[in-house]
Amino acid sequence: MERTFQYIITFDADFADLALEELPAVDPEASVERNLAPGVELIAGRRSFSNVAAAWRSAPPVFVRHVCPVHVALPLSGVADDLERLSQAAAEAIAPQVDALRTFSVQTRLLADVAYKPFDVNTRLAETLAAISGATVDVRRPQQVISVVCAGSAGAGGDADEMTGYAGISDVRDNLSDWAGGVRRFARDPNQVSRSEFKLLEALEVFQIELPPRGVALDLGASPGGWTRILREREQYVTAVDPGSLHPSLAADRGVRHLRMTAEAYMADDPDRFDVIVNDMRMDGRDSARLMVQAADCLYPHGVALMTVKLPERKRRAVIDHAQRILEERYVIAGMRQLFHNRSELTVYLQPKDRRDDETQR
Repeated sequence: MERTFQYIITFDADFADLALEELPAVDPEASVERNLAPGVELIAGRRSFSNVAAAWRSAPPVFVRHVCPVHVALPLSGVADDLERLSQAAAEAIAPQVDALRTFSVQTRLLADVAYKPFDVNTRLAETLAAISGATVDVRRPQQVISVVCAGSAGAGGDADEMTGYAGISDVRDNLSDWAGGVRRFARDPNQVSRSEFKLLEALEVFQIELPPRGVALDLGASPGGWTRILREREQYVTAVDPGSLHPSLAADRGVRHLRMTAEAYMADDPDRFDVIVNDMRMDGRDSARLMVQAADCLYPHGVALMTVKLPERKRRAVIDHAQRILEERYVIAGMRQLFHNRSELTVYLQPKDRRDDETQR
């Protein structure tokens, strides 16, 4: 009898249909075994987690944010005694798989009302696994992750007597995100201008983008200046284009040139050239893609561009595909993800085709 493998995927619940469409490419026989909470599904498939993870490392999904294996599942009651059950299960099923020469951490998600916190589970299991395996716990930069998900059978808030605990171990690079469930949190900066700053911070991290030292950047639709502020923090000299006002802290910054005009007007008026172009404008995703195609002439061959593609409630796949075709006229799409800090949108990482042409000729 062919073996069945289990793993858990996480995504924005509003994009469940598009996330589940990404499964067949890595596991043709995969199916949802149980809904654990909105945007969290237990998957059963024929391909091992390592094979699924390798496929997604090679071609990352757009909508699935986090994936982790299930090596053990056990009934829970929602009370403090669960910590002992989880610890015992980890000792038997997880500890033999821990590489003593590599650091590890425990990441826990609780999707039901219980008498303990994620910290309690993390601490208890980390102590148990460290004692048995001899491996070192490193919460900040682990090489291995033990993922724990506790959920009621009816989803978040399910009855305690129907709860199940799932646990598995994987290389951190196989989980799509270093953060439990792909939930990337940033500390709020006292100088923060807008929530949108988190989107740019997450994009730079996920796509592993290194901005050039003392580069020149173009921020299209900059008001009130959240992305401009992050670019200035990364030592970029910013041309911020928007008819609206910038935050007073940016208006007084000599490293910011604010042009009070629309992005379309700027593009039509002999624009400069830049190392970085960003666009978080609130417009139809296809129109925004067309604007970025115009902006391609302003981007140095070594440059990078980031944009958000706003999506409607209906026919989202058609809009994504259309915007992608438009962008591919002038860019290589180096990455496209529905990030944790995105809402009804995608973030797209672009590189000019000239850059790839130059690299090929070399």
